[in-house]
Amino acid sequence: MSIVTRPPIHPRLVLVSAIILPASGQVLNRQPFRGLLFLFFILLLGGYTLKTAAPDVSMIGKLSGGIFVYAMAIYDAYKTARVRHEVWRAAKR
Repeated sequence: MSIVTRPPIHPRLVLVSAIILPASGQVLNRQPFRGLLFLFFILLLGGYTLKTAAPDVSMIGKLSGGIFVYAMAIYDAYKTARVRHEVWRAAKR
């Protein structure tokens, strides 16, 4: 007996979503708690580097902690979506 599973969301859609709105890629991948964790650390490290950076540092430098976690969240969402999509394609064959 075959179990019909719905296809995962396309990885490119997850990537675009993750770039536009932080942690939305994890939500699309059905990992909302993971998305909340990424969002928490984006805010935590962004706030930390904002408060501890020297006054003459650019705004990008002041928010670099949050930007780094944001980039990791984008990568994580896309990687997870790619793996799920490939597993689904292989199981479909």
